[in-house]
Amino acid sequence: MKLKVPPVFVFLIFALLMYLLAKWLPVGYFDFFGRVYIIGVLLVVAAIIGVISLIQFFRAKTSVDPTRPSKVVSLVTDGVYKYSRNPMYLAILLVLLAWGLWLGNAFNTLLAASFVGYMNRFQVLPEEEALLKAFGKQYQKYLTNVRRWF
Repeated sequence: MKLKVPPVFVFLIFALLMYLLAKWLPVGYFDFFGRVYIIGVLLVVAAIIGVISLIQFFRAKTSVDPTRPSKVVSLVTDGVYKYSRNPMYLAILLVLLAWGLWLGNAFNTLLAASFVGYMNRFQVLPEEEALLKAFGKQYQKYLTNVRRWF
């Protein structure tokens, strides 16, 4: 199975949509004390989760190519993967949430939720099917023990 749209492009499309929504929607603007600090925390957490999850894949000598889950040679279930089956996508979501806060339009939360929905349907489910074929009961047990996002 080959997935067509790399998650990085999906991220960029949603980031652009969030920008356009914030620029052209006349309602929904917000600002509050501490917004910049929350943005910083979200970005730091996203960076930590993203880097650690990539390091774990490299240490396991398995593929990080999300468009070809059939190339995965080992199942990573420790570290951040004990808490999230998709920490790389979670990191992307946190960046989108930070971006939405930076833009200051409340309706961007709807686009962030749409990102999760899109990723679940068109990226995560096909990946899970491929990993279930590759790792069978081991992956099935992992599915029941660890949540998809967080």
